[in-house]
Amino acid sequence: MNVPDTNSNTEIKTTDQLKTVISDAIHSQNITDIHTHLFSPPFDELLLWGIDELLTYHYLIAEVFRKSDVSYQQFWRMTKAQQAELIWQTLFIENSPISEACRGVVTTLDELGLDVSSRNLQDYRDYFADTTVEAFIDTVFESANVSKVVMTNDPFDPAEAPVWESGDTGDTRFEAALRMDVLINSYEDTAYEHLRGLGYEVDPTLSSEKGYKEVRRFLETWIQRMNPKYMAVSLPPDFQYPDDSVLGRIFDNCILPISREFNVPFALMIGVKRAVNPQLKMAGDGTGKADLTSLETLLRENPDNKFLVTLLSRENQHELCVIGRKFKNLMIFGCWWFMNNPSVIEEITRERIELLGLSVIPQHSDARILDQLIYKWKHSRQIIADVLVEKYQSILDVGWTLTTSEIERDVNNLFGGNFERFLNGN
Repeated sequence: MNVPDTNSNTEIKTTDQLKTVISDAIHSQNITDIHTHLFSPPFDELLLWGIDELLTYHYLIAEVFRKSDVSYQQFWRMTKAQQAELIWQTLFIENSPISEACRGVVTTLDELGLDVSSRNLQDYRDYFADTTVEAFIDTVFESANVSKVVMTNDPFDPAEAPVWESGDTGDTRFEAALRMDVLINSYEDTAYEHLRGLGYEVDPTLSSEKGYKEVRRFLETWIQRMNPKYMAVSLPPDFQYPDDSVLGRIFDNCILPISREFNVPFALMIGVKRAVNPQLKMAGDGTGKADLTSLETLLRENPDNKFLVTLLSRENQHELCVIGRKFKNLMIFGCWWFMNNPSVIEEITRERIELLGLSVIPQHSDARILDQLIYKWKHSRQIIADVLVEKYQSILDVGWTLTTSEIERDVNNLFGGNFERFLNGN
């Protein structure tokens, strides 16, 4: 994370100067990307990278069915290389690649120094074939100016657990987040049997103090093993709290006590509707508007817990900002999933700054493919810069003075400082 230059106290006098200072500050700022689906090299095939992975990102899979006559069954029988070729031909050659997901591929190739005007997929494949994943990580982090990424780590995943148990998770720029989806959303279907198999004495309905202690013991083990920046769960739009269900009992008797004890925030990502179209597989999830009364109750009744929150529905964003004004144990972060589009990022960033000032985390990449760090941060930096120019200009216009170091300080907080202070505060 960059440290502002306290000697840079040049007063900003003109709009052009303001634009230059903000652009320089934002584009030179090392970023802590607080939520991704990336992995360090020891996780092997879980770390996705390269042009074929970039082209078969689930956004592009959903998009190709809108322009291609291929059936779901035909598509899923293809190899990844064949899927990538279909997507390239359909969305980039037969149509102009101006959706955000398509534009992101073009931006990434260009930032890597490849000739996007050639439209030669084989040339792009040759580029990736000639590098190693370790070298490419360095290339991507440098291009995106990202210093750290927070992974999404599922202790129930058989591909992940052995890596954590080995104690060697490789590149320290990849930090952990302890994902709780299986425990919270699938306790009776999946997590219960898994915990029993590991020797934890839990019951199917999780309704005893013995069971609560065992789940807490499981969480303690994984917190000590991972040293996660936070615990996290994605929840449907009909999430309710309080609730006399397994979910409610896990919250009150397991996760919230452990969160307080270890000072590990709990990240809630609310609004996903799973498998709206199951034939699309991962690309088939949707979004729904949430009732945020439950979030208010959770924040109010657990003032000693810290919560990171992002929402999937555009219609929820203003209400979330208002809630943020009422609860200091809430940190609003990022433009998640379907919100991660330029017009929506601009709207949400402006709304948050108008209601909450500089006390938010404006963005995270949500990257699933390593290469995506490049375009997601290039696009978001520019949007956030434009919003900040507008907001700083509004106070300059009435006679407020600003210095270069003050803007550098603010940018540093938005892209890392706010997150670190929230994690480390009591």
